[in-house]
Amino acid sequence: MMAALKLLRITGFLEGLSFLLLLGYAMPLKYIWGDPAAVQQIGMAHGVLWMLYVGLAAFLQWKGYWNYRTTALLLLASLLPAGPFVADLKLLRDLKA
Repeated sequence: MMAALKLLRITGFLEGLSFLLLLGYAMPLKYIWGDPAAVQQIGMAHGVLWMLYVGLAAFLQWKGYWNYRTTALLLLASLLPAGPFVADLKLLRDLKA
C-alpha cells in the first residue's frame, strides 16, 4: 500500500504542477499570442495525470485505506489549481502504510 500512496502523492504533485502550467503558461500563449500548441501538449499531460490521480484515490479508498470523506476531499482538491498540494499537506502527508 505504501507504493500506491507514494504514487498518489507524486501524481498529485505532477497533476497540480501541470494544472498551474496549463493556466499560467499555456492558456496565455493560446489566448494572448495565438499559439495553441502548448495547450494541446500540457492539456493532454494534465488530463492523463488527473485521471491517474482520481483513479489512485478511488483505488486506495476501495482497498479501505481511508473513508469516503477523504476520497471526496481528494477529488475536490483535484479540481482546484493548487488543490493537490494542499491535499498532500493536510490529508496525505501523515498517512502511513
